[in-house]
Amino acid sequence: MDADDRFMWMALDLARQGRGRTNPNPMVGAVAVQGAEVVGSGYHKAVGTPHAEIIALEKAGEKANGATLYINLEPCNHHGRTGPCTEAIIRAGISRVVIAMRDPNPLVSGSGIARLQEAGIKIREGVLGQKACHLNETFIKYITTKMPYISVKIAMSLDGKIATSTGESHWITGEKARQFVHRLRDHTDVIMVGIETVLKDNPRLTTRLESGAGRDPIRVIVDSSARLPLDAKVIESGSAAKTIVAVTAKAPPDKCRVLKAKGVEILELPEDGGRVDLTSLMGELAARGLSAVLVEGGGTLNYSMLEQGLVDKLFIFIAPLIIGGQESPTAFSGSGISDLGQVWTVEGMEMKQFDRDLLLIGYPVKMPA
Repeated sequence: MDADDRFMWMALDLARQGRGRTNPNPMVGAVAVQGAEVVGSGYHKAVGTPHAEIIALEKAGEKANGATLYINLEPCNHHGRTGPCTEAIIRAGISRVVIAMRDPNPLVSGSGIARLQEAGIKIREGVLGQKACHLNETFIKYITTKMPYISVKIAMSLDGKIATSTGESHWITGEKARQFVHRLRDHTDVIMVGIETVLKDNPRLTTRLESGAGRDPIRVIVDSSARLPLDAKVIESGSAAKTIVAVTAKAPPDKCRVLKAKGVEILELPEDGGRVDLTSLMGELAARGLSAVLVEGGGTLNYSMLEQGLVDKLFIFIAPLIIGGQESPTAFSGSGISDLGQVWTVEGMEMKQFDRDLLLIGYPVKMPA
């Protein structure tokens, strides 16, 4: 591993520390190096706070003059909540900048690099570029499509069941797997389920880490007819996180008024086959600056999301259990595929283990018709 790779790994590791707090902006880490010595480093901690480059340069002080700056994302060259990082880099006297990837944001893409080059700063691009893209996959999707990055989490038995025939699903996976899910929740903007999941399980949909830390995501319930019980835990959990119920025009106005009085936001959306139009729902969430959505629904919602091309990533836990039964629900229901030539394949597979439970992580890709 050469020096550029080594210091870029440091920048990427720093950037990860901002996961879930910088949305809808990217995770960015920066490392200033003079010779072989790290003289300053930092990461973007949250929206509206100083950018990683600014923190690293401030720590470096005078030692930034003539140094190399490693950044996992092209520095900004425009005024947003903060000033352009390119000008701060130039003022500090940085002589070389190593960048993992260009910023896909049209306000930045290429202009940051061009400004640094105009100032006589040497640039190297593409160092650990694939790793940088993977790290900021949520930001890339959001900034280029104006839609959120959507992950689906599933816990199932070896035979693909997510509950027994009577609906019992607590607990298919063990404690370590569940703690990983709470970390996923802590890193996301929105957790979404369908009304059937609420009626069967009455979940809180909160983040409950062993450390006691963590942030509750906004709860979204897909509930076209506003069937959400008034004593549901998503309303009465005591969480500061907002609960949004996505309905259609067929939702009873009186029920919607009562839910609003209990602090629930009612979001009326167009219908798609008698149900909430999920694409419209995702567009509405993105318009609010919510860039990361975690779906923890049942087979109907999971399949509808997949069928409409809305799923970016899968987190599938497999427990060493066999449930059996034709009536036991599966992870994906719906109409299903009749032709094996038109299935979804799951690419980029990664596997983790939590005690006896396996976690498969991958990206669904629809085979062409």
